[in-house]
Amino acid sequence: MITITNLNKSYKKNHVLRDINLELPQSGIVALLGPNGSGKTTLLKCFLGMVLADSGDLVFDGRSVLGQYEYRAKVSYLSQIARFPENLTARELISLMKEIKPGETREANFIKVFNLEKELDKKMGSLSGGTRQKVNITLALMHDDPLIILDEPSTGLDPLSLQELKKFILKERERGKLILITTHILSLAEDLADDILFLLEGDIYFNGSLKDLLNDQGENNLENAIAHILRSTKEYSHA
Repeated sequence: MITITNLNKSYKKNHVLRDINLELPQSGIVALLGPNGSGKTTLLKCFLGMVLADSGDLVFDGRSVLGQYEYRAKVSYLSQIARFPENLTARELISLMKEIKPGETREANFIKVFNLEKELDKKMGSLSGGTRQKVNITLALMHDDPLIILDEPSTGLDPLSLQELKKFILKERERGKLILITTHILSLAEDLADDILFLLEGDIYFNGSLKDLLNDQGENNLENAIAHILRSTKEYSHA
């Protein structure tokens, strides 16, 4: 579904992505992991057209998407930081999203499982961080798109809401969708991911199954495997 070829991105002297070559599957859950500054969010934003790559190509469903925007109608994207107009209500934002992106929606499911009904008519500026994240998830996932991108989806969620989100993600995988997740909560990645894509200093350090990563590092869980990688690199060897 997604092919990335020789992708580079720099911010002045900081080379954030270095000749990234990557082919992602048609369906399944891929966890995009790496320490802060490894290039995870930049890679996602390059694909979404929110950041312009310096060189390389991005192909989605067989077509280059550089300089294009129509393909984003097939993508559900949850941003890491939810920024909303403080004077609008959640109900107004949902209505606005329906106008921007027509089609059948399923916000009622999220309103129910996140217990949002009593919050819908409150101004966004008055909501707690956790409730704002629930609204963020509702807005991002209310459309039935083939590709889902989740940037730190667990931020601010209580255990019950996180459990409901995980159920949703697994159900979408069963429906044949591709789901990309970035997270610092390694237990979440371990619970959900079929494959792990680990970035380090703008390069792909590992791309493969969770099982293969654990075997490669000689560890029995993802947290230990990632810690082993970081300890073995020069940058973290004296941490």
